[in-house]
Amino acid sequence: MNNSIGIIALLFVLTNSYDTLGQEKKTFSLDDAKAYAIENNPSAKNAGLESEIAVQKKNETRAIGLPQASMTGSFSNFINLPVQVVGANFINPNAAPGETISFKAGTDFSASGTVQVNQILFNGSYLVGLQVSKLYIDFQRTLEYQSLENVAFNVIQAYNIAAVAKDNMKFVDSMVLITQKLTNKQKNYLDLGLMKQDDMDQLTYSLLTAKNAQSDAVIQLQNALIMLKMTMSYPMENEIEITDNSASLMLKSNISSGSRSLDNNNNIKVLEQQRQLDYYNMKYRKSSYLPTLNAFFQHTYNAYRNEFNFFANEKWFPQTAWGLQLSIPIFSGGGNYARVKQAEIKLKQDENSISQLKESLKFQEIRAKNNLSGALLKLDLQQANIDLAGRIYNNALIRENIGQETSISVTQKYNQLVMAQAQYTAAKIAVFSAKLELEKLYNQILTTNK
Repeated sequence: MNNSIGIIALLFVLTNSYDTLGQEKKTFSLDDAKAYAIENNPSAKNAGLESEIAVQKKNETRAIGLPQASMTGSFSNFINLPVQVVGANFINPNAAPGETISFKAGTDFSASGTVQVNQILFNGSYLVGLQVSKLYIDFQRTLEYQSLENVAFNVIQAYNIAAVAKDNMKFVDSMVLITQKLTNKQKNYLDLGLMKQDDMDQLTYSLLTAKNAQSDAVIQLQNALIMLKMTMSYPMENEIEITDNSASLMLKSNISSGSRSLDNNNNIKVLEQQRQLDYYNMKYRKSSYLPTLNAFFQHTYNAYRNEFNFFANEKWFPQTAWGLQLSIPIFSGGGNYARVKQAEIKLKQDENSISQLKESLKFQEIRAKNNLSGALLKLDLQQANIDLAGRIYNNALIRENIGQETSISVTQKYNQLVMAQAQYTAAKIAVFSAKLELEKLYNQILTTNK
């Protein structure tokens, strides 16, 4: 309801009309407008891209558990070879005790090439991460649906207001025509001296008031169409025309049929999926207590040269190894325990949030139903009121033609009719707003109005 009030206030506060400069003009039904917005709105596009990112994150996580192969190579040129010192009798048994011999160890050049393959055999964190990545895709798709729902909600809201503004402009146009005809006829009576100048001035005032209302109605419709184009992400420079009127839109909602459970509310689905994610986060934290086991295979070729002739037909020395790496956590200073407890507390917070949201939705449902019931009753009353005001005004015109009604009295009846139309317009907007709020509560924004 707050969104509805904000849009209505914006439409009727704006005073500058929008001058459409584009050459293209396209007509849209409500369904067409929703479809166009879902396809072109940047928020909807970004939501779809986030879902694609979630799929790639799942692929990234899965790849961690697949064999990881790498190749490395190295080359060394020792400017100063390391010197080793040993006892002289190590080489010459006849050497004097304590005598040493120094020699350079190694060659001036060396090179190596290694191929290594690593494979996770068991890792609790990886298994949980793989489960989370699948759930995260569903979570992002729910958020994508929520984004599409918000886009459609704004489009429907703007379209309804534009339809009401268009119908109101037709009414105002008809009132200007009627008042203009009456003024022209009475002017003839004034010229013949059959009516007073005060009566003529009163009628002229009514005509000016009608024309002023007509100007306001034009601006309101233009602003409503601007708002609709904005919600649709339709080019502002292009003209747009709506084909559905308020009467047909009243029949499009189907909140009285189908599934009407608050369990379908998209906000509940988001929180429940968030709770699932937090549950797996707790499992991830607990998996830090488990050991990890990895396997590796490594094959290396080494070459040692005193000259840079690695590409010559000289010998390379192979070295092959495989093994297992086992890591068992023993003590982390209480860090893992604290992280697990935080995850458990977060789950309790999720439960509280879901419970709070359900209560809030029940309140919103009761309020929206009351608003809709009241708005429909008021709409019926305003419909009867405007019908009555129209008959009174038409009878006043007839009585004025036969000299049984004054122009001042006709003007008063006219003002009554205009006031009744304004109240009827406000009642229609209230009905649309109440229906739309219920549709969103029941997650029917994207399935209704078809």
